[in-house]
Amino acid sequence: MSKEAGINQKLKFLYLADIFRSETDEEHPISIYSLSERLEDLGIKATRKTLLDDIRLLEDYGMDIITVPMGKMLGYYLGSRSFELPEIKLLADAVSSSRFITEKKSRTLLKKLEGLTSNFHGQEINRRVFVANRIKSENEAIYISIDTIQQAIDSKKQISFRYFDRTVGMKKKYRPGGRTCSPYALAWNDGSYYLVGKQGKYSTLSNFRIDRMENVVILDEKAEPIPEGFDLAEYTATTFSMFSGEVCTVTLRLDNSLVNVVADKFGSDLILIPDGEDKFTVSVKLVAGAAFYGWLFQFGDKAEVVSPENIRREFLDMMENVRRKYDTED
Repeated sequence: MSKEAGINQKLKFLYLADIFRSETDEEHPISIYSLSERLEDLGIKATRKTLLDDIRLLEDYGMDIITVPMGKMLGYYLGSRSFELPEIKLLADAVSSSRFITEKKSRTLLKKLEGLTSNFHGQEINRRVFVANRIKSENEAIYISIDTIQQAIDSKKQISFRYFDRTVGMKKKYRPGGRTCSPYALAWNDGSYYLVGKQGKYSTLSNFRIDRMENVVILDEKAEPIPEGFDLAEYTATTFSMFSGEVCTVTLRLDNSLVNVVADKFGSDLILIPDGEDKFTVSVKLVAGAAFYGWLFQFGDKAEVVSPENIRREFLDMMENVRRKYDTED
């Protein structure tokens, strides 16, 4: 036996495990004869008896190898995996639809997800997931930024970075000066990834789109302590399109047809109070502003701000300003 053949023989269990992971599933069992041929292609000799013993050892190791009738012989396939096919499809859909993941990185991640199942199911994922022509970030450095921010959060250090907007010509326009903040959490909202942090000169928390952050650097200065009672899930539920600002309690009167909409946005643990036969009122904590008013406006006369009066007035003023834009009278 050559040295190379001897090394391959020692690797037999690894190769055998790889064959079960990538080349078998419930629809594609493999026979002992085919297993022997595949191993022989890799320079590994294996008899029927030794392969049956090897399969038992793989089962003892923890691999869920299922035996099924296969014509006049028996077939074998890997039953359960670390990730089941529906879970992989769910992750693949999340990757492909996420705006903050670039098209290039999306394709790389999808290829890795395909490797978590058999080749046959991997092809199925590849066929059903679409990346091209989706709205995607162009900032390839976003992954370095995310890693740097996470390190800063773990070490409780401040960060500095440059932040940009887009001009009418779709060019980057950097905001004057750099930004410095104490990073608290990363939040995925409406398909984009945000940093939630505290800038020293502001009393409220600030949100930054990570794909619009560049040159993220960890500073030596200690981060300001996280506000007592800060809850990321509650915080994201109170914001609209991640616009920051003061949180206030707003009471809404809504049509009963909007119960699901309210539950989707604010959670299902709200107290809804019936108001007549076809309406209800609910009080929610949120950051009032243009994003909230825009969300509310889509429901037309099925939604109304009851209180506080200043929020009700701001909403009315916004609608009046919009109406003036369409006023054709001189």
